[in-house]
Amino acid sequence: MSWGTELWDQFDNLDKHTQWGIDFLERYSKFVKERLDIEQSYAKQLRGLVKKYCPKRSKEEEPRFTSCVSFYSILNELNDYAGQREVVAEEIAHKVYGELMTYSQDLKAERKHHLQEGRKAQQYLDHSWKQMDNSKKKFERECKEAEKCQLTFDRLDNDINATKSEVEKSKAQLYLRTHMADESKNEYAAQLQNFNGEQWKHFNNAIPHIFKNLQDMDERRTVKLGETYRSFAEAERRVIPIVSKCLEGMVSAAKAVNERKDSVIVVESFKSGFDPPGDFPFEDFSQNLSRSGSDGTISNTPKGERDKDGGPPPRSDPKHPMSRTKNKLWLFGKKPKAPSLEDFSHLPPEQRRKRLQQKIDELNRELQKEQDARDALNKMKDVYEKNPQMGDPVSLQPKISETICNMEKLRSELHKNETWLSEVEGKHSSRGDRRHSADNHHQTPQGRESPEGSYTDDTSQEHHTPHPRRPSPSPSKPVNPNPDPHEFDDEFDDDDPLPVIGHCKALYSFGGQNEGTLVMAEDEVLYIIEEDKGDGWTRVRKQSGEEGYVPTSYVEITMEKNSKGAVTYI
Repeated sequence: MSWGTELWDQFDNLDKHTQWGIDFLERYSKFVKERLDIEQSYAKQLRGLVKKYCPKRSKEEEPRFTSCVSFYSILNELNDYAGQREVVAEEIAHKVYGELMTYSQDLKAERKHHLQEGRKAQQYLDHSWKQMDNSKKKFERECKEAEKCQLTFDRLDNDINATKSEVEKSKAQLYLRTHMADESKNEYAAQLQNFNGEQWKHFNNAIPHIFKNLQDMDERRTVKLGETYRSFAEAERRVIPIVSKCLEGMVSAAKAVNERKDSVIVVESFKSGFDPPGDFPFEDFSQNLSRSGSDGTISNTPKGERDKDGGPPPRSDPKHPMSRTKNKLWLFGKKPKAPSLEDFSHLPPEQRRKRLQQKIDELNRELQKEQDARDALNKMKDVYEKNPQMGDPVSLQPKISETICNMEKLRSELHKNETWLSEVEGKHSSRGDRRHSADNHHQTPQGRESPEGSYTDDTSQEHHTPHPRRPSPSPSKPVNPNPDPHEFDDEFDDDDPLPVIGHCKALYSFGGQNEGTLVMAEDEVLYIIEEDKGDGWTRVRKQSGEEGYVPTSYVEITMEKNSKGAVTYI
């Protein structure tokens, strides 16, 4: 249905309607802007919330518990969800709000142009009507004047007293007025015909064309609103798959909570590794007392027999659990200084194995570099032999000989370290049986236990700084400040390069006097590259790249989430 034919006389109402359409478009644009602000604020608040509750890895403890890991997984998913809200806001800003604002400006300009054309057409028609109306009024006046002149002439012509000159004068006036009336009539007729033609053009051509343009403009506005409604919904629907994945990730994180695993982590985190203390023995101090016969209930050994023995009063067995409990250093003690050996035999088995493997890997890399250098020199020598003008091939021979010599040295060193590693791995494979036997017949020699697994009776070495406990040596072995490292029975896997699986903060300073240990200052932050495997030592790396072992009880450990190589030993 066309506005031009049905609403030809409703120019003012169409003017109001098109203005209402633009106002409605701008109102919807304002709504979209407010929704856009809400989305941006929501995403910003979500990101702030995630940041607030994410662990501060330099201060807080790494969430090793499944409940904590799941919570931080949920935070990560929520952060991704916030990102999707930002995507929605961006889509609405560009594809809805931006287009609406541009279209609104274009629509205002177009409406103004069409209305100006309509007003011009109406003004031209009004001007034609005014000309026609003026000619009509003039014709009416001339006719009235002519009628007056006719009455005057008739009166004088019938009056016998009127002179001939008066009659002639009246007749001339009548003729003039009649002629003027005829001219006004012709002019009025021409103006009327012209007005009727302009009016027909106005209501059959100009106004329908203008109203059709207004109708097209209003329909395009309606279509544009529908498109922006769809774009508004599409911006939300596009992120639904990713939002669903975020929610699925949260559900998966909730399912990953395992109370048994958390309990195991608690045990692993706080167990000391010490055996429970044995029963306290009864120490009889009454054997040196003289008793009468009535006091025989106290001592059944006659005094003479006791004097006959001539020995000192009995002492508590130094290997008795009570004596061991009294003299044992427990978690405190000074670590004895051990010499550094080329085969790392002064280190515990895992540490020795790790150091040997690192040494072998380092030698392999150096050997590969030397081989690459030799191959490059040989290629260069071939080029010089084929093209003497490029260089003297003989000049390269000393460098080639030096490279070959270096390769032989590296191979010899590599073979030696591989032999030591094989020895460690061979003894390591048989520790399970020895450990089972030690569990059944284990006794601890008298003395204090150091972090290295050695014992000392020197009470001056006691300190009040916590040290990790190492497994006790077999009772069949003599007391030795440098025990056989093969008696340790922890296993480990070697990865090269060793990834960072966490970080730790030093609670106390540590001297690192032994080979393989690392000096650290209090409050120093270190990278963890190997967890404690039950021997009380954790392998760390400084920010400078220096690596070594530190006592686990000396540091506050924070493990990285989903880190490569992170293994919890139970």
